[in-house]
Amino acid sequence: MLLTPLEFIGQSTLLSPDKLLELHFELVSGKPTYSLQFSNHVVLKESHLGFHLKDGSSLVDDFKIVSQETHSKNEQWETVWGEERYINNEHNELLIKLEQVSTKRLLDIRFRLFNYGLGFRYEFPEQPNLGNFVIIDEITEFAMAGDHIAHWIPGDYRTQEYNYTTSKLSEIKSLFKKAATYNVSQQTFSETGVQTALQMKTEGGLYINIHEAACVDFPTMHLDLKEGTFTFSTHLTPDPLGNKAFMTSPRPTPWRTIIVSNDPRDILASRITYNLNEPNIIEDTSWIRPIKYIGVWWEMITGMSSWNYTDELSSVQIGKTDYTKTKPNHRHGATTAHVKEYIDFASEHGFDAVLVEGWNVGWEDWFDKRKDYVFDFLTPYPDFDVEEVNSYAREKQVELIMHHETSGSTRNYERHMDKAYAFMNKYGYHAVKSGYVGDILPFGYHHYSQFTNNHFLYAVQKAADYRIMVNAHEASRPTGVSRTYPNLVANESARGTEFQAFGGNNVNHTTILPFTRQIGGPMDYTPGVFEMDISKLNPNNNSRVNTTLANQLGLYVVMYSPLQMAADIIENYKRFMDAFQFIKDVPIDWEQSVYLEAEPGEYITIARQEKDGSSWYVGNSNGANPREASVDCHFLEKGKSYTATMYVDADDAHYKTNPQAYRIEKQQISYETKLKIFTASGGGFGIKIIQN
Repeated sequence: MLLTPLEFIGQSTLLSPDKLLELHFELVSGKPTYSLQFSNHVVLKESHLGFHLKDGSSLVDDFKIVSQETHSKNEQWETVWGEERYINNEHNELLIKLEQVSTKRLLDIRFRLFNYGLGFRYEFPEQPNLGNFVIIDEITEFAMAGDHIAHWIPGDYRTQEYNYTTSKLSEIKSLFKKAATYNVSQQTFSETGVQTALQMKTEGGLYINIHEAACVDFPTMHLDLKEGTFTFSTHLTPDPLGNKAFMTSPRPTPWRTIIVSNDPRDILASRITYNLNEPNIIEDTSWIRPIKYIGVWWEMITGMSSWNYTDELSSVQIGKTDYTKTKPNHRHGATTAHVKEYIDFASEHGFDAVLVEGWNVGWEDWFDKRKDYVFDFLTPYPDFDVEEVNSYAREKQVELIMHHETSGSTRNYERHMDKAYAFMNKYGYHAVKSGYVGDILPFGYHHYSQFTNNHFLYAVQKAADYRIMVNAHEASRPTGVSRTYPNLVANESARGTEFQAFGGNNVNHTTILPFTRQIGGPMDYTPGVFEMDISKLNPNNNSRVNTTLANQLGLYVVMYSPLQMAADIIENYKRFMDAFQFIKDVPIDWEQSVYLEAEPGEYITIARQEKDGSSWYVGNSNGANPREASVDCHFLEKGKSYTATMYVDADDAHYKTNPQAYRIEKQQISYETKLKIFTASGGGFGIKIIQN
């Protein structure tokens, strides 16, 4: 689309298309700064921009404006999968071209202002005075206007798997050690650092979200709260020597994003992150499709069964171990016979696929970090017959999802990747769940450094060559890159359901994740657990799932992913087949989504229309406080009648004392209907709405 000029409002000021957001750029004594307002309320005060370089120079001051350009765009693009079929990309743009007077170095800053949000990035033009260079610090600031309430997790380079802490900005430092339940002494950059996406609320009722988009060939951004202020500065994940980013001009950085509104539903509905990424580059996407799956997984997470075939450590390199001389572990989950049971269940109940973890040799050795060769991603244990299992699955018209646990050894995975993906093609696997548990190898690198982020993207790009979809766990948090590479169908990259078996998630956890983790893309949260007392699966595990059963159903709508798992074991679904029906019915690809009510940390209710269909599904996740949810049915077509099948908390339901108390009821509804539904502490609901 041809870009059209946009008239300036002042020297370097830009308005959003709806004129509610106002961006102001200014050189202050040669230092580039920006600020942001929403409806005349200050969102960001004057905030500095720039970089420090390894050669001792900096790009923070001594600048002059060479030129500036304005453009606008209003387009619509179609998703391969998503929360809606079409996404609108409407924004106004300001490009500031700077020159550092003393060095003649050039730096461009591109701002894009959307309704309810700002994205900006740095661009290094090709130039004789800045060819190859190393960034050691990015000093981009986000100067908040007050002591806002924030939902945050510690700025750990290794993991995002934390419960969220809710506090004022001024309380972050004092609460940091309590929040950091991991041993983060080697991973955390300071005791004031937090991860993005960071969700905040001002005293005046503005909702502000800070994240990044299109983090490609660059380290992940953290936010360091400056001592005694409410100003965040950018902190990039370092390599072992403290370097942040190796650069060659011309090239851009990732976008820094700020989403803001006086209505939290606008944060959830924002598609700024996707709009700031490059369009899809995969021409034929017919092989990329949403999948609903079950798997041999939860039983291992709970300790009911195990990944490894034997408890004995092998003594020689992977691929040469003689497993016929080791004693089998009777608790091994991925046996041919057991996987067939899951295939039968998937076939009977209409699931697309079965995930199998612990099928391949190496699990006995993988904690020995001296061995970066632990997995070859090809060799099955003796009790898992790859050909027999895959043949059986094809007969039942069920796919298998491959599992590649890398144990954090990126070099080992890359040298085996082509053979591993070819192996998948040979046996009909179309999707892989990869894992990066533990420290990254080579030693000293972090999960979110430039080096490791490049590895994660390389795995996705290589998978596309083999027409394979990727679901990466323990990878860096998503930044909308799945628009460019839609075969990246999901990530974990946050504290998922598995932690319900490791001590539990906070009761309001899934009322925060859509405002934080899911700003960058879908999460493989793995919902659908029906037995909340983990000791009934493993007597040695006293954990509890901190939700009601009805909440677990609502998560299939609230926690969006085109790759959705029914996580519990088969036996527990057989106990509650009436509730299980909702999981069987709920779609995983959507025509449109309507955000009905939301308050981060408290509750979320979302309605979604089935793609290519007239049916709607509504999901709710509630936090600690019981409440009456309101479902305004104005999303339905006027003049039509519908039947709503509602899976809701019983009146005496409670996530601790009575989590499996639910009821199923039907009601005739229409456009005019306003449903009032009780949600318990840790509760929720799922509703299926069919046009009559």
